[in-house]
Amino acid sequence: MTDRTDDQRAIALTIAIFAVAGFASTFSTRIVDPLVPTIAADLAVSVKSIALLATAFALPYALIQPILGPIGDAVGKLRVMRACVAVLTVSLVASAFAPDETTLFVLRVIAGAAAGGVIPLALAAIGDRVGMEGRQVAISRFLVAIILGQLAGSSLSGVLALVIGWRGVFGLAAALAGAALLAVYLASRRAGEPTGRFDVGVARDRYRMLLAMPRARALFAFVFVEAAALFGLFPFAAVLLERRDAGGSAEAGLALAGFAIGGLVYSALVRTLLRFLGMPRMVAAGGLVAAAAVAALVLVADWRLMAAAFLAMGLGFYMMHNSFQTAVTELAAQARGSATALHACFFFLGGALGPALIGAGFALIGEGATLALAAATVAILGPVAGLILVRTDPARRVDPAGTR
Repeated sequence: MTDRTDDQRAIALTIAIFAVAGFASTFSTRIVDPLVPTIAADLAVSVKSIALLATAFALPYALIQPILGPIGDAVGKLRVMRACVAVLTVSLVASAFAPDETTLFVLRVIAGAAAGGVIPLALAAIGDRVGMEGRQVAISRFLVAIILGQLAGSSLSGVLALVIGWRGVFGLAAALAGAALLAVYLASRRAGEPTGRFDVGVARDRYRMLLAMPRARALFAFVFVEAAALFGLFPFAAVLLERRDAGGSAEAGLALAGFAIGGLVYSALVRTLLRFLGMPRMVAAGGLVAAAAVAALVLVADWRLMAAAFLAMGLGFYMMHNSFQTAVTELAAQARGSATALHACFFFLGGALGPALIGAGFALIGEGATLALAAATVAILGPVAGLILVRTDPARRVDPAGTR
């Protein structure tokens, strides 16, 4: 009993440390969203140009994953996390002093690549330490920190910018990343991870194995679509409010906070949802809830109603996404870092493409039609993903004798 209690305490402590790093990483990810008009005005550039800072962060975050995942599998996930958080801290400090749009763009690229070594490897490390029977709940607890970072980044940044300016917001993000660096440093010393050697051939073989799995390919596709359809909307929240004379950056930040609150609601309900729906039905329901929320954005002309829509969107998103994350950690135990990294790669590729697609849609077919198309995409994604998860579940495979 004592050994089991000690193990549970060690796992709880590790997840708490991961939570600090996850909070800082997500805070730095979301701080630009409500500040798009503010930064554009200060640097005297277009809103459309600054909105692409989301892509500047998300694209390198995605592209660095195929490198960081196998390195983490080889030399230790916490060691890689520590190096990445250090680079993230430095890039955020420099961003606070960026003199122009180009410099800020480059620094967001560096920050995105560095942040890419935090959450995916933390998820893989949780998979290493927690059995499948309790993993989805454990990951949902870690998600609370990520969601809170998202909540703070998307809501507080807009409000704080009124007091300390957008540069001060980047300074605050740098301070949080510094705290995360200390936490991960202490965790890596306690963990005593074995030192291995990165082998390109081994990494290539693991990726071939993963991409040969129908379940893996489906999971990668699911997160690409959900990120493009949902996260692509975030940089345009302030734009929508301004065009409807319903507010600006501060109100957009508060509205976007609804998404994170929806995630917290999910974390509180996850055990109940799993018990009554099971993972596949929860995924299907999540897609329908998120789709209805996106469709509601066509009509809302008040930031409080937009916040309610984003809350429902966040609930539906995490009903899908947390299930996808949990399934990915079980694809291949020996390549867990590679699997979660590739999963994150596809997610952030979708997130990087999303703002460009939404922006093009607004320009070509209008706001209403673009939002309706995004809603339809998510409405299809949820039920289809739930069905595919059932059909590709390893537990349903039939052995040679014809029994399950």
